[in-house]
Amino acid sequence: MSMKIIHTIQELQTELAGFRKERKRIGFVPTMGALHAGHLSLVENSMKDNEVTVVSIFVNPTQFNDPDDLRKYPRTLEADCALLSTLGDVIVFAPEVKEMYPQPDIRTFDYSPLDTVMEGRFRPGHFNGVCQIVSKLFDAVMPDRAYFGEKDFQQLAIIREMVRRMEYPIDIVGCPIVREADGLAMSSRNTRLSAAEREIALKISETLFKSRTFAQSHTLDETLAFVVNTIGTVDGLRLEYFEIVNGNTLQPVSNWDEASFVVGCITVFCGEVRLIDNITYKPL
Repeated sequence: MSMKIIHTIQELQTELAGFRKERKRIGFVPTMGALHAGHLSLVENSMKDNEVTVVSIFVNPTQFNDPDDLRKYPRTLEADCALLSTLGDVIVFAPEVKEMYPQPDIRTFDYSPLDTVMEGRFRPGHFNGVCQIVSKLFDAVMPDRAYFGEKDFQQLAIIREMVRRMEYPIDIVGCPIVREADGLAMSSRNTRLSAAEREIALKISETLFKSRTFAQSHTLDETLAFVVNTIGTVDGLRLEYFEIVNGNTLQPVSNWDEASFVVGCITVFCGEVRLIDNITYKPL
C-alpha cells in the first residue's frame, strides 16, 4: 500500500475494515493541513507504533470564532500530500465540509473548568468545535491510538477528557513540541508571518526559555511578571495571556509547590497572526 487519498467516510471505513479484520492496529493523526515537521513527527510516531496510519486534513469551520481567521487559514492539500508521500504508507482522509457536516452539529461539550480558561476564555466556542470534529473523526476512523502535539497543550487535556467521558477505546498520545532550529514553535500559522515578523516572533520562545532559568531562583509571581514585562517591551508583539498553571487541571497556581506538574502557557499576536506556545517548569 502506498499513500492513498480518500474523501468520504464510507470509503474510509471500507478501506479500514480489511485492516481491522487482520487485527492491524490503526493510528490516527488529525490535522488542519498546512503540514510542517511538527505534524510529520506525529505521523512518524504513529507509523512506528501501528501497522496502519490515517492522517486527516480538514480545516474545521466550527472551531473558528473569527470568520477572518478561517478565511485566511492556509489550505495546501497538494503540498501536504506530497510531504506525506515521502513517509511511505499513509492513508490521507481529506473530506469536504459537507461530508463532515451534512447538517449543522448542535452538540455541546462542557468540560469546565478545563475549557473555560486561557484559550476557552479568549476564543468562546473554539473547544466545542474541536470536540465536535474530533469526535466525528474518531467515529469515522475508530483508531486504536490518536496523536496530538503538546504545543496545543490545553486542547490535548480537553481531548483526553472527552475520550474519558465518551468512553472511546482510544489511547491518546501526546507528542513533544517540535521547534525550528532557532526555537520558534512550528505552526501552520507561521507561514503567514512576514520575514520581519518571523524574526520578532522568536522573542516568544526565547522569553519562555529564559523564564525557565529565571524560575529556578525566583517566585512564581516574579516569573509571571518577567514573561509579561519582557514580551511587553517587544515592538510588534501583543500579549493576549500568559498563565502558569497546574498541568493536569489547567488552573492557575500561585506558587511552585502547589502542583507537581507546572506549565506556562502563552498566546501572543505577532502582527495579525496569533501564536501559542508553552513551557514546562515542573515536568510530570
